[in-house]
Amino acid sequence: MEIKYSIDDLPVQDPPTEEFTASDLTWTKYGSSEHHVDDVALVPYDRVDAFIGGECSNPEHPTRFHIERGRKRERGSLKECKSDEYLLYRLYWCSFGPENYGEGGSILPSRRYRLNTRNRAARPQSMRGCTCHFAIKRLYARPSIALIIYHERRHVNKSGFICHGPLDRDAIGPGAKKVPYICSEIQQQTMSLIYLGIPEENVLQTHIEGVQRYCDPNASVNSLASQYVQKLGMIIKRSTHELDLDDQASIRMWVEKNKKSVFFYQDSSETDPFILGIQTEWQLQQMIRFCHQSILACDSSFGISKLKYPLYTLLAFDSRHHALPVAWVITRTITKQDVSKWMKALVDRIRAVDSVWNIYGFIIDDPALEIDPIRQSVFYREIFCCPILFSLWRIRRSWLKNVIKKCGHIEVQREIYKRLGKIMYSIWTKEDPMDAMEELFQDFIDQTAFIQYFKAFWVPKIEMWLGTIKCLPLASQESCGAIEGYHVKLKLKVYDDSHLGALQRVDWLVHKLTTELHSGYWLDLYADESGSFPSVKEEYILSTSWHRALQVPDDAVTFDDKEHLFAKVLSQKDGGQERMVWNPGSEFAICDCSWSMQGNLCKHIIKVNLLCQHKKEFLPSLSYLSFQEVLLNLWRKPMDDSLSLDLSMAWVAQMQDKIQRLVELITSGDIAKVTNKLPLKWIGRRERTSVGKPTGSSTLSLRRTNKGGVQKKAAARRKSRKRKRLSRIKSYS
Repeated sequence: MEIKYSIDDLPVQDPPTEEFTASDLTWTKYGSSEHHVDDVALVPYDRVDAFIGGECSNPEHPTRFHIERGRKRERGSLKECKSDEYLLYRLYWCSFGPENYGEGGSILPSRRYRLNTRNRAARPQSMRGCTCHFAIKRLYARPSIALIIYHERRHVNKSGFICHGPLDRDAIGPGAKKVPYICSEIQQQTMSLIYLGIPEENVLQTHIEGVQRYCDPNASVNSLASQYVQKLGMIIKRSTHELDLDDQASIRMWVEKNKKSVFFYQDSSETDPFILGIQTEWQLQQMIRFCHQSILACDSSFGISKLKYPLYTLLAFDSRHHALPVAWVITRTITKQDVSKWMKALVDRIRAVDSVWNIYGFIIDDPALEIDPIRQSVFYREIFCCPILFSLWRIRRSWLKNVIKKCGHIEVQREIYKRLGKIMYSIWTKEDPMDAMEELFQDFIDQTAFIQYFKAFWVPKIEMWLGTIKCLPLASQESCGAIEGYHVKLKLKVYDDSHLGALQRVDWLVHKLTTELHSGYWLDLYADESGSFPSVKEEYILSTSWHRALQVPDDAVTFDDKEHLFAKVLSQKDGGQERMVWNPGSEFAICDCSWSMQGNLCKHIIKVNLLCQHKKEFLPSLSYLSFQEVLLNLWRKPMDDSLSLDLSMAWVAQMQDKIQRLVELITSGDIAKVTNKLPLKWIGRRERTSVGKPTGSSTLSLRRTNKGGVQKKAAARRKSRKRKRLSRIKSYS
């Protein structure tokens, strides 16, 4: 837009309506030494009140404008004047600013107290740091004309966020004292229901039931609750991920507004890669609750080929052993230095709440990940300090999807997938995995599409994968199924969006994670633990293949007694239909159901493998072979009569005792019988620290400190009395 340097040529605008707003005027860019470049418009001076009234009645940002500053001149006081010189000048500011009495806010640096103006917002707590303001000049040369200079038309704070009105999540209005108490649990429940698309009538009924737990039911409470639900629904409907057209600037604004949900942020530069670590307060609570002395897992490279930056998810296992996202990290870097940064920041945040928090194991799914910050070592002792397990879910899923995609015949798919499993089993059967892979290439040379894919994508890194699988203990099928269940749900949420180009914006991914996905998991866990929303609870319980497999009765499974090539599972929904599971007993089994044909670990395979554990005709699972290898390494006899022998025996005995108690606890129907057998553990009474009652030495030092402080105060009082006496003498003289 062209910048004008004189207002002489600007037209005087007089909208016909009783009140008018900025949208009814045509604005011109005007530049001068006084107010730089701003939007200006000329109106009749007697229509100024109509303009101010229209701006106060903005439906999206209802407010009042107060006079922040004012100056005036007498007529004839200027010998020469410019075209924009004022006879009367007033600066109008939105009454929700300029100070910010909200969280993290402050008053103006030049002001030590709040101005006591008549038409400001109702209470000091309403001051939200709004920057919307305009100036009105009654022109010196043309007193009947007013120049409106709009410095900031948006009702936003210094960070660029909407800070009041219906579109503000944290708006505080004059009626805030009358609103019934709404705790964070009720608010999160209402938001989750709205995000899941529940009808507004059902959301309102559930919200009123939650509010009535804290106050008596009456018509006023119901009316205010209805307004709250409507407002929250409008906020969610109108909320957008694009806080700025530039993705990097938009992320900076989001981080500035959501500091409590960010545990690490590093903006991209020439030397540092982009890293954004997200963890809400609810996720922090669940990580402390479910991961302490338990297992933490990761889904390490979601969206590596489609998103701008891959997503790294840390997963806890809840009371039903479902995978629960407790932190998200958006970054492309996997170097030891960068991984250590955000891992240390995350652990420091948790231990600031619970200083004794610790985990017993960390499950990874990619051998390319840096494990030094995780495993126990001298240099990274302050981070996780725990053993590492490896999950086969990613390689199993990738191989199965590509076998089905690139091989047309079902018989070929079964045999190739079985041979791929043989490559994995060769690690513990003492065969050469490379010989098994070369045999696969020769026997299926006609399957060019799959062989070319495997040679191009997997052969260069197969040694790295096999080496990691051999060195690290393997995770169980239950944990693999839980991680895969989270991955599938994440994929449905993230990729189910029609916004063009959204996948290449980080702010869009952050918006998806912190709104829809976070609300969905919150509601799932809340429904499971509180008993509310029975349909949500039932769907949540059966959301993993492991729990669906437990619903299948044993007599629904029949085995091939001759060659043990397959097993049949009778469908529970369609009574006459049977599902065929080939290569039973192996993690690399394949089923003909639709869920397995998409590359997923289905309930039929899990059920068959659970029954195969008790049959000698089938090979044990890979996780069991890995566990057996760990025990054999501990049991393997070292040098006779050496200290290593004592240490190995102690480790084996300790592990055997823990496994025995764990199995007894799981299989027992009455937990009291197990706890009664445990030995009594006497705990010494702890001495109170200096936070409570100080110890002897600390008391002595405290007395010395107090004594010194008392002496300093006494000296200061003597000096003050001396000054007062001197001042009286000078005044008398």
